[in-house]
Amino acid sequence: MKSTTVRRATLSIAVVAALTGVAACGSSDSDKGGDKGGDKAAGKGAIHLSPIAALRSVEKSTDQADSAKVRSTTSLGDLMAMTANGALTWSDGLKGNLTITYTGGQMAELMKKAGNQSMEARYLQDAYYAHMSDTYAQQAGGGKHWIKYSYDDLAKLGGASGSYMKDQLQNATPNQSVKMLLASGDVKKVGEESVDGAHTTHYSGKVKVADLADKTSNLDADQMAALKKQLSQAGITTETIDIWVNDQDLLVKKTEKADTANGTLNNTTLYSDYGVKVDAEAPPAADTKDFADMMKSSGMTAGGTGTAS
Repeated sequence: MKSTTVRRATLSIAVVAALTGVAACGSSDSDKGGDKGGDKAAGKGAIHLSPIAALRSVEKSTDQADSAKVRSTTSLGDLMAMTANGALTWSDGLKGNLTITYTGGQMAELMKKAGNQSMEARYLQDAYYAHMSDTYAQQAGGGKHWIKYSYDDLAKLGGASGSYMKDQLQNATPNQSVKMLLASGDVKKVGEESVDGAHTTHYSGKVKVADLADKTSNLDADQMAALKKQLSQAGITTETIDIWVNDQDLLVKKTEKADTANGTLNNTTLYSDYGVKVDAEAPPAADTKDFADMMKSSGMTAGGTGTAS
C-alpha cells in the first residue's frame, strides 16, 4: 500500500475513531435544564419517582462521580464495527485513554492494510491523540507513531459539524445520554432489569438530533443552521436512547440507535468502577505528528464531517 494511501486512510479512520470512541461517554456541555448542585440522590428511592424526576437524580449522581471505566461496541452500516475499552474522567474536561479496535466493515480492512486493527486513543483537554502502527509510522508518519488532532483544527476543518465535534470532545460525561432524554421530553420507564448481575431501572426515549444540538451546544445561529443542513444530508433525524440505572442512581448501561445515510448506527456502552483514577498525558513530542501539518503536506482537504477526503 502506498504511503499516501495509508496516510489518507488512517487519518480518516483516526478522526472517525475520535468521535465514535468518545461517543461511549457523550457530550456534557452546559446544563440548561436544571441545577447541578445539591446532595447525591438517595439511591433506591429514585425508582419510585416519575421518570423525569428520577433522571434528574441520575444526572447529578453520574456527573459528580467524575470518572469511570468504559466498554462499548459501535457499528455503522457496512462502514465499520468497533469496540472501545478504557477509562475516562470528566472532572475538568474530558481526559483518558481508550483502546479502539475495528472488528468489521470497510474501516477494519483499511486498518489491516495500515498495519493494525487496534489503536490507542488518548484524550486531553485541547487535543485527541491516536497511536498508529509501526507500519503506518514507517510508511506515512515519518517514523512517528502518534497523530495529534487539535480540537481547534478539527473545528476549522469540519465547519459546523467540526465545531460541534470540538464541543463534544472537550466536554464529555456519561450523563449526556440522561440529559438527552430530559431535553427530549419523551422518556418512559420500561421496567426493572439486571445488568452484569446488578439491579437496574430501564428508561427509554427518542430525541430529535438537530433540536437536541440546538439546546445543548454553544454554536451560534449560522453554525447551527449549517449543522442542521449537514445532519439532513447525512440522513440523521431521530435517535432512540435506552439507559439502565443502578440503585445508586449511576448510569451503568446505555444504547443508542439512529438511521443514517451510511446505514444504521448502533452503540452499546457499559460503565463501571465510578471514581477510578485516570491518568492521561500528552505523548512524547518526538514521536508525534500534527494532523494539520499532515493535511498540508499531503494536499488533503477536509470533508463535511471533519474527516479527510
